[in-house]
Amino acid sequence: MLASLTARPPDRLTAQSSLSIASLSGSTRSAGLAGAGVAIMGDAGAIFINPAGLATVHRTALEGSYEASPGGTSVSSAAAAVRLGRLDYGIGGRTVHLPVTTTGTDVLAVSALVYRLGMIAVGTSLKYVREGAAVPIEEAWAGDAGLAIALFDIFALGASVQNIGGNVGGGGHLLPRLTRVGFTMNFVDPQGTARLLTTLEGQWPEGQKAVIVAGAEGGIVTHGVGMIARLGVSGGSSSRDLSPIAAGAGVAFGRLQFDYAYRSFDTAGGALHRFGVRWGH
Repeated sequence: MLASLTARPPDRLTAQSSLSIASLSGSTRSAGLAGAGVAIMGDAGAIFINPAGLATVHRTALEGSYEASPGGTSVSSAAAAVRLGRLDYGIGGRTVHLPVTTTGTDVLAVSALVYRLGMIAVGTSLKYVREGAAVPIEEAWAGDAGLAIALFDIFALGASVQNIGGNVGGGGHLLPRLTRVGFTMNFVDPQGTARLLTTLEGQWPEGQKAVIVAGAEGGIVTHGVGMIARLGVSGGSSSRDLSPIAAGAGVAFGRLQFDYAYRSFDTAGGALHRFGVRWGH
């Protein structure tokens, strides 16, 4: 998912960069799973993929990430969520700095509200995109809609439609619609020592072929301290330069978790390195 911004050398970047910023994953955990995340629940970074994924936040959740590419492009994200009875509220932001221009920073801001009733949650978000790399600078508004069904900590189903009703600067450049449907399965109790989760997701980017993404994460966590390894495989990408395989790892210290994700380029050389931190209470 990140290749549309970072796989291209700086001299090939165009004013289309903001059309991709709204579809990037804001989660390092998702990046380590090759972009799968529509059914990953309880992380603040879910606000960038499926707002309904905030429904399983216990009280509060915070998340931040930073990514750098060989071409000098950097992506920074931050998100926060809080539970208010049957409601969850979240805010998030992302910047993409493009070194090719003096004003080369794209900005995304998003706010989400989720309603949960039993195992079912529905959510919606409003997002604002500012394309700082374009001349003249362009702006857009769009929305996401999401659904989540969580069966305790065992199984979760998620679906979202991203970038509904967006239009950049009135020039007819619609923010590309992206539909996701997927599920996650925990094969062991995630409150125990061993961890093993798998996820399978279908993605339908507007104007492109459907993509299947599969991922798994597993590890050992005891007394709140441990390590998790991740692996993801994507059947396609928004850029042919991006490898279909991603990998990642996480280190847990109680409620605080540090994440890392790696994905190489098939033809351009180099790799994407994303670092993230999560906290939940």
